Amino acid sequence: MARLFGTDGVRGLANRDLTAPLVMDLSVAAARVLAEEGAFKGHRPLAVVGRDPRASGEFLEAAVVAGLASSGVDVLRLGVLPTPAVAYLTKQLHADVGVMLSASHNPAPDNGIKFFDSSGYKLPDELEDRIEARLGEPWDPPTGAGVGRVREAHGAVEQYVAHLLSTVPVSLDGLRVVVDCANGAACDVAPEALRRAGAEVFTIGTAPDGLNINAGCGSTNLEALRAAVREHGADAGIANDGDADRCMAVTASGDVVDGDQIMAILALELQEAGALAAGTVVATVMSNLGFKLAMREAGITVVETAVGDRYVLEAMKGGGFGFGGEQSGHVIMLDHATTGDGVLTGLHLLAAMARRGRPLDELAKVMTRLPQVLINVKDVDKTRAESSPELAAAIAAAEADLGETGRVLIRPSGTEPMVRVMVEAASEDQAQSVAEHLAGVVRSALAV
Repeated sequence: MARLFGTDGVRGLANRDLTAPLVMDLSVAAARVLAEEGAFKGHRPLAVVGRDPRASGEFLEAAVVAGLASSGVDVLRLGVLPTPAVAYLTKQLHADVGVMLSASHNPAPDNGIKFFDSSGYKLPDELEDRIEARLGEPWDPPTGAGVGRVREAHGAVEQYVAHLLSTVPVSLDGLRVVVDCANGAACDVAPEALRRAGAEVFTIGTAPDGLNINAGCGSTNLEALRAAVREHGADAGIANDGDADRCMAVTASGDVVDGDQIMAILALELQEAGALAAGTVVATVMSNLGFKLAMREAGITVVETAVGDRYVLEAMKGGGFGFGGEQSGHVIMLDHATTGDGVLTGLHLLAAMARRGRPLDELAKVMTRLPQVLINVKDVDKTRAESSPELAAAIAAAEADLGETGRVLIRPSGTEPMVRVMVEAASEDQAQSVAEHLAGVVRSALAV
């Protein structure tokens, strides 16, 4: 049986895969496992619960609250807030556990649930496995005064925005910025933080209706942002995804600045300030070879991990490093956050522009992206991706052809039923040709 928890909590089609009974059972199991771990330290436990604006989040939030309160956990409902805000407030409000309902950059019909410990970090695999193992297990629920109480949080947005602003080293006065909130969780937070930091702000993707999250907008679809930046004559555009743990950017001329480029810019800022712990950045195997070459030239070490911000974070905590992230725009700044934070990242990227007095396209030239082609192959058996001899032979042949001027990476998605084929090469044509060939091999070798 496949593991229920993926690389970023439990996700699926809401009301089919991710049902109210399942979410309630997960919440009950989480409360029981954390109690056994001593996470509640002998006191009456408190949980904070947040969500993005998906329609399904309304009934799933009710299920989470029911599961926790029926387990004797008091619940503070945060409402619609970014994932990193929930992580931050879990610690700041002295909660014992945080819960976020979101499917991040996935379309509106999907949803997901993830848990944070009292310090605002995602639960480790071992605890998630124990929670999964306890699903549906008989138990003796509390009654009377033993049940949890539920109340609404007040001032959560203001507390989080104040935290974000406290991290920004310079004023953004004079910068014209378009922010795309993906009709998601940052619709209130991101524009407010940017304006109070001093920027002149134009907004798109700030009219969530429960069904339009990530629809033609946000960090995975930048065309609307590119057009808006040009329309308003803005200095830059910032795009978050549905739960605002990602940040992508657009220059004044409409060119995309991806997570690798953002990390390169911010790593150099930290290095110059003497704040880059151990002179190291943690990145994933998906990061462009151009990023690694740029960091090498700057004398910065790159530690590589599997794809997934949880693995980046594990390497950061294990090695005592403070900065890392992913090409997708998950950027983790451990001095300020316990998870990827798209609003925080955007603020610091704009602060680099303001401090240096240089446009974003100039800052992005710190690295040269090698042509990179990514093909998502759907409807295949992703569990056999690492054991197929036919696929292994095709990868070896492609790597031999590319030599030192490129690389191949084929991996099953941790959150969706697909296999990702990534190829970097000296030219776009070569990368496209090799990627299409390998995608064909994946379809035939892993057919279901």
